[in-house]
Amino acid sequence: MNVRHIALAAGLALAALSAPALAQQGSGDPDVERLAQRLRAIDADPSRNNFANFERLQARQALEALEAARSSQRDAALQVAQWRVETAEIAVNTEVIRREIDQLDRDRADLMVEASRQEAARARAEAERLRVQAQIQAEEAERLRLAAEAEHGARQEVEGVLEGVASDQAAKLRAARARQAELERREAELLRSLEEED
Repeated sequence: MNVRHIALAAGLALAALSAPALAQQGSGDPDVERLAQRLRAIDADPSRNNFANFERLQARQALEALEAARSSQRDAALQVAQWRVETAEIAVNTEVIRREIDQLDRDRADLMVEASRQEAARARAEAERLRVQAQIQAEEAERLRLAAEAEHGARQEVEGVLEGVASDQAAKLRAARARQAELERREAELLRSLEEED
């Protein structure tokens, strides 16, 4: 802890003791009261009363110096007190804005992370859809291939049967022709024998 931190801690403790005094005594000086009211507005706001402690301490000290100032020093003390109060207000508002920006940055980062998660989920869902679609197409292609193979096998079987039938028919036809030729030969022989007998 450096000297500045020690001085700030001591000043804050002093300010904590002196601020109620300023508020309670209700200085008869309208300038002091007006500036003190601006500081009290910060103190009463829970969203701002933890910021710019050092600047608020300096503003309170400037108000105390204004109250204690001799008339010849009053204008300068008033100017300093006004600057200190304005500086405290600006520092508080700056810190509030900085915190809001930090929160917005965190919210934006959270939204970006969530958007990334959703995009990744959509990509996974699309990949799964394409995988299922590819699997269905592969199964359909396999089914068609098997059906084609079965049809080819059936065709070959039919062709074999037809060839067998044709072979049988051809054999029967040849046998029938052979018998016909044999009958014709015998008939011819019989006719010759009859002619010879006559």
